[in-house]
Amino acid sequence: MANVLRRDVLKDIGTAAVVVSGFNAQALDNNRPYEVAAYYFGNYHVDKRNEAAHGPGWTEWRLVQAARPRFAGHQQPKVPLWGYEDEAQPKVFERKIEAASRSGVRAFIFDWYWYNDGSFLEGALERGYLQAHNKTDLKFALMWANHDWFDIQPAKLSGHPLLQFEGAVTPQTFDALTDHIVKVYFSEPSYWFIDGCPYFSIYEIYRFVKGMGGVRNAAGALEAFRAKTRKAGFKDLHLNAVTWGVQLLPGETEVTDLKALLAALSVNSTTSYVWIHHVKMRPFPVAQYEEVARSYEEYRAGAAAKYNLPYFPNVSMGWDATPRVCQTDLFVEGQYPFISVLQGNTPQAFERALNSAKNFVDRQASGLPRVLTINAWNEWTEGSYLEPDTVNGMAYLNAIKKVFAT
Repeated sequence: MANVLRRDVLKDIGTAAVVVSGFNAQALDNNRPYEVAAYYFGNYHVDKRNEAAHGPGWTEWRLVQAARPRFAGHQQPKVPLWGYEDEAQPKVFERKIEAASRSGVRAFIFDWYWYNDGSFLEGALERGYLQAHNKTDLKFALMWANHDWFDIQPAKLSGHPLLQFEGAVTPQTFDALTDHIVKVYFSEPSYWFIDGCPYFSIYEIYRFVKGMGGVRNAAGALEAFRAKTRKAGFKDLHLNAVTWGVQLLPGETEVTDLKALLAALSVNSTTSYVWIHHVKMRPFPVAQYEEVARSYEEYRAGAAAKYNLPYFPNVSMGWDATPRVCQTDLFVEGQYPFISVLQGNTPQAFERALNSAKNFVDRQASGLPRVLTINAWNEWTEGSYLEPDTVNGMAYLNAIKKVFAT
């Protein structure tokens, strides 16, 4: 994810429970397959907005290549085993699809950008994945990454980065983008459905509400989206909220708590993008993977009860955003990306985290979808990627295969 300038640490940990909302548990098969969905961040192809900011031919591979160790024992740069490929090439994406599907990954959830002036970073999906001859081997879905986009490629230690694109969109823009989604994406044979409904996730619910002008208007916009989906011949929309982006706006009086907000918007499920949205990374500059995993699991245990919705657990492969740090600045604690690095995220530790998530899914109420999300397929500049590198090869994908593939 390109811009994470605030890190909400959610501390409310309730009793582990799952409350079914929007699902008929008795009508669903209790022996569903596991559905492992990996987030995909498409900034490794040339995009005209990036070229305007950074020069002709720029992609985020330049940050990956320029990364250097920032403290003793820090392993940088990360080197992709397949090279610095152009993800907007169908042949390149065909190898990704083959590796993912063979390893038990069911779907890619694309970080999908659409601002008031149009789309951004769509090339990976539209010219890469959708043109791949084997695309039906791997489902895809959208997570609308509706955050503010700041110029942090790379980020300076001090000062305020330039806001390039504002995440809150107008009602007119939302109407146009949902028209596009229903017409162009939902009709694709490889789109990912849950219980007959196309899955669509929103990264920052509060920013969406802000753009719509309040909860009532936001709920109306989402109902219009659902109506378009049904009119196009689909059962309904499966609306997912990423829980780090769920908060009340300052001065908001239409709802009194987050549970009420999600209910007002008729959200079907929640999930997470990455563990560190829920965990304070300590100490600096290194936090330990398994300690962060345990802290996240405390959040996970109470998430469904907290929001009164099904919660799809997340497994994060790692975290190291130092490639986004200006390499000539000192690496001292500050705002993102000047934050701690996760270490100890070995393939074996990742496998243990996968088993923990699988056990969590198995304990959920009968009939719920057996879904979990993974961060991420290719967050190379945040150090969380399943794609093979020159150190671990296919080990992380093999861990998924060992735990989930049948």
